[in-house]
Amino acid sequence: MSTPLRIAFSPCPNDTFVFHALAHGLVPGAPALDVTFADVDVTNTAALDGRFDLVKVSYAALPWLLAQYELLPCGGALGRGCGPLLLTAGRTDLTGATVAVPGDRTTAYLLFRLWAQQTGQVPGRIEVVPFHEIMPGVAQGRFDAGLVIHEARFTYQRYGLTSLVDLGEWWETDTGLPIPLGAILARRGTVDPVAATEWVRASVRAAWADPAASRDYVLAHAQEMEPDVVDQHIKLYVNEFTEELGEAGYAAARALLTRAAAAGLVPAVTL
Repeated sequence: MSTPLRIAFSPCPNDTFVFHALAHGLVPGAPALDVTFADVDVTNTAALDGRFDLVKVSYAALPWLLAQYELLPCGGALGRGCGPLLLTAGRTDLTGATVAVPGDRTTAYLLFRLWAQQTGQVPGRIEVVPFHEIMPGVAQGRFDAGLVIHEARFTYQRYGLTSLVDLGEWWETDTGLPIPLGAILARRGTVDPVAATEWVRASVRAAWADPAASRDYVLAHAQEMEPDVVDQHIKLYVNEFTEELGEAGYAAARALLTRAAAAGLVPAVTL
């Protein structure tokens, strides 16, 4: 019996939806999986020690990981109208502010840093905190602003917060490209990237072909997310770029990392 393939992805609905078939042995010819559930702010750094064969990370983390891993052209999260939001309780300028962010190597934080440089609204302090603490923390005055992703775009109004800027909208207006959020990487020397691409793409297609098959799995890991929010989440983040990164997807990733390197925010990398 072969050793299971070690994979890490988040418990978020888009990832559990995409990987359900692969994780449950429903992709012909694919190996068994040893699944680790971890949020992307964890995998961005945990992947550095090579513990995973396949791993979901932020595009912003690629400059530190591409020596060990290869980018797969499917399975990730890119799109339009799905970018990070910068939330406040009414503050309209972030100069000198304390801003809560979900991870220092997330695409959300990298987009925020690019935006802050462009607008001159440079915060005074950045705090990396667990995602679930960000919106309550802003509402309670613990932070002046919070950077949020995923399902928060559907729920932030419940906390009495307003969106100061939609960083996805800002990115799309500035570049005309989709937002490169999450990427799937295969570890060099341990996984055949061509085979891994076939497995992941087959899992994506299986999810679309029979959405009900993954429903219980998705809801079990959705962290008390309401079913309608789960559905919105999947619809937004599992799209044509999940099946095939394509020319626009690669262009978006290159644009993000090239701009960030030019701004001195990440090491230069060739993609």
